[in-house]
Amino acid sequence: MNFEIIKRIYAKAMLRGALTIIIFPLFLLCTGPLQAALTIEIIGGGATQIPIAIIPFAGEQGLPQNITQVVGADLVRSGLFKLVDTGGVTPLPVEPADIRYPDWKARNADALVIGSIKPQPDGKLEVRFRLMDVVKQVQLAGFTYSIVVGQMRLTAHKIADVVYEKLTGDPGVFSTKICYVLRQGNKYELQVSDADGYNAQTIVTSHDSIISASWSPDGTRLAYVSFERKRAVVYVQSLLTGQRTLIASYPGSNSAPVWSPDGKRLAVVLTKDGTSQIYLVNPDGSGLQRITNSDAIDTEPNFSMDGKWIIFTSDRGGSPQIYRMPASGGTPERLTFEGNYNVSPHFSPDGKSFVFIQQGANGSFNVAVEDLATRQVLVLTNSLLNESPTFAPNGKIILYATVDNGHGILAAVSSDGKVKERLTVQTGDIREPSWGPFTKPQQ
Repeated sequence: MNFEIIKRIYAKAMLRGALTIIIFPLFLLCTGPLQAALTIEIIGGGATQIPIAIIPFAGEQGLPQNITQVVGADLVRSGLFKLVDTGGVTPLPVEPADIRYPDWKARNADALVIGSIKPQPDGKLEVRFRLMDVVKQVQLAGFTYSIVVGQMRLTAHKIADVVYEKLTGDPGVFSTKICYVLRQGNKYELQVSDADGYNAQTIVTSHDSIISASWSPDGTRLAYVSFERKRAVVYVQSLLTGQRTLIASYPGSNSAPVWSPDGKRLAVVLTKDGTSQIYLVNPDGSGLQRITNSDAIDTEPNFSMDGKWIIFTSDRGGSPQIYRMPASGGTPERLTFEGNYNVSPHFSPDGKSFVFIQQGANGSFNVAVEDLATRQVLVLTNSLLNESPTFAPNGKIILYATVDNGHGILAAVSSDGKVKERLTVQTGDIREPSWGPFTKPQQ
């Protein structure tokens, strides 16, 4: 039995109850209570961690969100930072002139974050922060934000992004979004949350399976597969209005949607002409164009960020392997040769590698990365069943679905395999993750 049939049978086996599907616009849901749907546990860290002291921001006491706690949690979660205790230092600095550098050198801090929050006459809050180099005694970054109270957590993530980038050289992803499917009993929910699991919002609720969500490049739409019509069909849904468009409902199976980097096209997998083949389609469902022509199963397409290539899974060589071809179609090139089962490829943001699921000799399914230049493969996980790997937009973290004690959970691993996390929910199973893109700064 081939890999796609297994996935489809598994999805259909989970169907329960009568057809019920509820659509929610994300902007309405954002007015509700902000809670964490995911609990994050760090189970591995980087070999070298940057010691950083985060001083409680002046004026944040009594506000509904503690910004410095969120900044600290973000940085620790990356596995690359170690928080330095700020207790016992008085007075705590608010401005650069307040800093007594010997105090922080004695605590082995390499960097220091200071800041303040002040109410403004228009009801907004002015949030100021500075990142200081303790060794060189210079300012590395400093920003001022004018925000409403509801933006405090997002602002904390943005501060953590700045700190991360200044100290590691890579963009931070703390202010990005993830989506995933939460299953509780016979109910399925497509949810979007902050990257740390907070502010989880339900986009779609259904008694039929939802799979294969894919973010548009601007982060305002999701494409996904729904079984609400008792077969796989593809929708595109706006996160701003809740409006959705049925873009693929051809005879047979419609699956595996993924956006092109310019947002003008999607690749989908259809069986309307026989076996699973890859097609391009516009976001409104028009302009269907077939780009693979084989008697094999061609599925799970993914675009390179420059839009020039599509990577996909095919059993045209006798077993599921990963291939690359021009995005407009053409002769595919086989990329994987180790093992008899390599599936679910996703390009890294820089296009230099791809992540995928590889079946090992012991039958386990693990997350692996292949370098396109050297063709070297690095296996990043060591557990029984992993699936649906997706890169963070900075390429440094891979989110995937796995199983723990019989329950579906999400997990994350750094692209070098050194930092690992587990993301769980109190009840239900979570699967089918997808990491959202960088988006334009919100004013």
